Amino acid sequence: MVNRPPILFLIPYFGAWPFWMPFFVQSCRANPDIDWLLFSDCPVPDNLPPNVRVRSISYADYCALAAQRMGIEFAPANPYKLCDIEPALGHIHENDLKGYEFWAFGDLDLFYGDLRAWLSDARLKRYDVLTTHARRVAGHLCVLRNTARYRQLFMRMKQWQQRFSDPQHHAMDEGAFSRLFVWRKNFPRPLFKLVGLFNPLRRASLFQEAYTTPNGCIAWRDGRHEFPERWYWRSGKVGNDLDAGPYPYFHFACWKRNEWRELAPQNASILSAIAASGHWIVDTEGFHPGEP
Repeated sequence: MVNRPPILFLIPYFGAWPFWMPFFVQSCRANPDIDWLLFSDCPVPDNLPPNVRVRSISYADYCALAAQRMGIEFAPANPYKLCDIEPALGHIHENDLKGYEFWAFGDLDLFYGDLRAWLSDARLKRYDVLTTHARRVAGHLCVLRNTARYRQLFMRMKQWQQRFSDPQHHAMDEGAFSRLFVWRKNFPRPLFKLVGLFNPLRRASLFQEAYTTPNGCIAWRDGRHEFPERWYWRSGKVGNDLDAGPYPYFHFACWKRNEWRELAPQNASILSAIAASGHWIVDTEGFHPGEP
């Protein structure tokens, strides 16, 4: 087996696991050469694959750890504030990154496809930062080289101490952090590309739209705002009813915020069985068994 650049995802999550957690975990299982480390006060799920670990910690203790590592006050009441400090996770958890060439931050409201197809060895050799939007950092997946420069890059964000300490959520993972890499994001494409050549961080980064978050403000591949209505997971590969793919993952944030808010609770054991089947379908009405 070829030794590929090791990657560790760092994801803090507190409260209660979402109902789609079995699908997230199963999609991690299908990427055995990438690791995930979750920090949570939720019960450790049964039958985790070897590449997924959950470190049990209270929310208060996690905030205290983050505050100590960053040297600031950090005690927000709402765990959603943790999205702001995602660019700092490499610094906060530096000791957990020993032996890894890359670290990553991301979300749970998705399931992965073949990540190594998108995070190819050639790309990991060429770029220090890789993310799945063309003109901003994707908070749902951003991969950074495990060096002091990129673990501490968040410290270049303007007023980061005050904004991290402020209990209000500032979307700094996709806003202030993006602005370190992306200048004049609203310029026409040729000018946008030209401006990027003058930014050393941008030259060392891959910002490529992967069309993983449909139904939002980004048009689909054909330029229209008509999006897939069904997505599929088949033995580790992600596609949809418009395009077989493969896609690195499907981020269902828009359905989660809108259509899924009205869904009746689904049986946990049934969902776990569907996730373990190796093939499922997801649409505005939730997760369903795939065709044999």
